[in-house]
Amino acid sequence: MIHGMRFGIYGMSVLSDAKVRSAKATGKAYKLSDGQQLYLHVSSAGGRSWRMNYQFGRNDQGKPVQKTLTIGSYPAISLKEAREARDQAKGLLARGVEPKPQDLFERAPPPVDMRPRFGAVARDWHTLQKTRWSKVHAADVLASLEADVFPALGAMAMADVTAPDVFKILRVVVDRGAIETAHRLRQRVSAVFTYGIALGIVSVDPAQNLAIAIPSKPKAKAQPAIIHLPKLRQLLVDCEAERCRAPTKLALRLIALTAVRPNEIHGARWDEFEDLDGEAPLWRIPAGRMKGDIERKADEDGDHLVPLSPEAVAVIKAVAMVNGDLPLVFPSERHVRKPMSENTLRALLIRAGYYQRHVPHGFRAAFSTIMNERCERMWRARGHNGPSPDRAIIDLMLAHAPSNKVEGAYNRAAYMERRRELACDWAVILTRDMWPPEIHVGQPIRWAATGMGRPSF
Repeated sequence: MIHGMRFGIYGMSVLSDAKVRSAKATGKAYKLSDGQQLYLHVSSAGGRSWRMNYQFGRNDQGKPVQKTLTIGSYPAISLKEAREARDQAKGLLARGVEPKPQDLFERAPPPVDMRPRFGAVARDWHTLQKTRWSKVHAADVLASLEADVFPALGAMAMADVTAPDVFKILRVVVDRGAIETAHRLRQRVSAVFTYGIALGIVSVDPAQNLAIAIPSKPKAKAQPAIIHLPKLRQLLVDCEAERCRAPTKLALRLIALTAVRPNEIHGARWDEFEDLDGEAPLWRIPAGRMKGDIERKADEDGDHLVPLSPEAVAVIKAVAMVNGDLPLVFPSERHVRKPMSENTLRALLIRAGYYQRHVPHGFRAAFSTIMNERCERMWRARGHNGPSPDRAIIDLMLAHAPSNKVEGAYNRAAYMERRRELACDWAVILTRDMWPPEIHVGQPIRWAATGMGRPSF
C-alpha cells in the first residue's frame, strides 16, 4: 500500500466502493481507473458510467483498432458487476468475438407464461360437455382431440393459436383422406375457443371460418339394403340356413320384424317386454338406449314403443328358451353380461353371401320402402289423392327424431292401433311360410345336415 491506495496488476490503482461513491462533478470530465482496461467515466455534470478500452480488428495499416465499450451506468451497475462484465468481455475477445453490452450480463429467466393452454381448456370444455353425450361419443371426441389436435396445439397458449395453426392440423387430416373427420375436428376446436371466449381467456375463434378452406364433406353413402320383398325374404332364409348360434339367427329375424336399430337389439333386456301373452304385446325401449342427444335420452316420456306382431312374440319366446335366465336377451357368447357384439349380425350376413349388399341397419330402409309403397298403393286404391297418412306413422315406428319437440312428445304413444296393424302386416308379408323360430333352438348346424333342405322364395 502507498498512501492508503491499492494498486492493480498493471500498477494502476484499484477502485473501492467508497471512492466510486465519492466521485463528484468537477466541471470537467475525468476517469477513475480500476485496472485491466476498466474505468469509471465521470462526466462534467457528474454522470458516472463504466467503460472499458479494448482492441479489436485492424485498420488499413494493419494496426489494432482501439475501441471503447460502455458497460453501463453507476450505481445501476455496481463495481463488482462492472468487473464481472469486464471479465466476460475479455473472454469474448479471447474467442475472437467483439463484446456488446447485451452480452456481458447473465439474463434473468423470462417470466413464467401462466396463460391457459389449449389442451387444458379443451379438457375442461370436454368435462363440461360430456354430461350431454353418450359415453361412446364422449370418448370419441376426446380421442380425436388427443390424436390430431393436442400434439400440435395442446401446449400452446390459447391466445397464441392462429387460424394457420388450426388449418395446418386440419390439412394433415384432409391429406389422409378423412375429410369428414377434419370438419368434425374444426367444429370441436371452434367449440373450445367459444368456451374460452365465454371465460374471457381469448377474444376470437381462429377456427370459426375455416370450414370454407376444407374440401366439402362427401355425401354420406346409404347403407346397403335389399328393399325388394322377395329378395329380402330369401335373405332371411339364407342367413337362417347358416351355421351359427340360435340366438344370432333369432336376433336377425327380430330386427327384420321390428326395424329397430342394431344397438337396440344388442342391448335388449327381458324387462323391456310387456304383455307377451296378452292382446297388446309391446317392447318398451328406454329413452336412454335410443339414438339422440342427452336431453332426449333424459326425457321421462322418451321411451320408444314398439308394438309386437305375433311373429315377433314367437321369436322372443324362442330366445327365452335359450337365454331366458339372463338379464340380456342377446348377450355376448363369451360374456353373458355384455351385449352381443355389433359385428355378430353383420358377420352372419356376410357368411350368407350378402357382403356390401345388406347390413343389419338395412332392415329399416327395407321396412320403410316396402311399407310406404304398400300403404301408398292401398291409399290410392281407395280413391284418395296425396300422400298416405301412414307415411308419418311409419316414421314414428322407426323412431325418427321429430322436428318439433312438442309433436314428438305427443306422438310417442300416438296412433298405436295403426302402428300395431302395420307391424302385423309387415310380419305376415315378410315371414309367411317360413320355419317357426323355435326350430333353430338346439340346432346350430347347417340345414343340409338335418335333411330339411333350404327353401327359396
